[in-house]
Amino acid sequence: MRVLEKINDWVNRILVFMGGIFLVAMMALTCSNIFFRMVWVPVKGTFELMGYFGALAAAFALGHTQMKKGHIAVDVLLNSFPAKVRAFFRVVNHAVCAVFFFIVAWQVALKAANLMRTHEVTETLRIIYYPFTYAVAFGCLVLSFGLFVDFMSSFFPKKGGES
Repeated sequence: MRVLEKINDWVNRILVFMGGIFLVAMMALTCSNIFFRMVWVPVKGTFELMGYFGALAAAFALGHTQMKKGHIAVDVLLNSFPAKVRAFFRVVNHAVCAVFFFIVAWQVALKAANLMRTHEVTETLRIIYYPFTYAVAFGCLVLSFGLFVDFMSSFFPKKGGES
């Protein structure tokens, strides 16, 4: 179990770092586009690049956010149940979400394969779509893996009696 957690941590650290780089690139691109628009020379393809970089920043942060329990959770209904019932629903939720995001990753990868087969490119900069689409699929796959690790850790209590 510890090995899965270390792999999850390692992969998510790399991805969140890369997502941060794309976020900084988005800020730099926005600032440069604002500056160059003042002198009537906007940066060509800003809209396309912002879309790509935003998708990568979000997809690469999904797994890390799950690992840090940063996603919102609405527990209004579950808070009225005993701890064991809440734990059961948490396990079921991790399992269902892991399967769901695995299917999402698979479907996005199929879309990327189709984009690769058709040689689809962006309109302004003529950048190919599929590497970015595969990267988003990988981000969803890493989230699925993180949810699977959370699911499995429910069955292996940590030291100190935590579940």
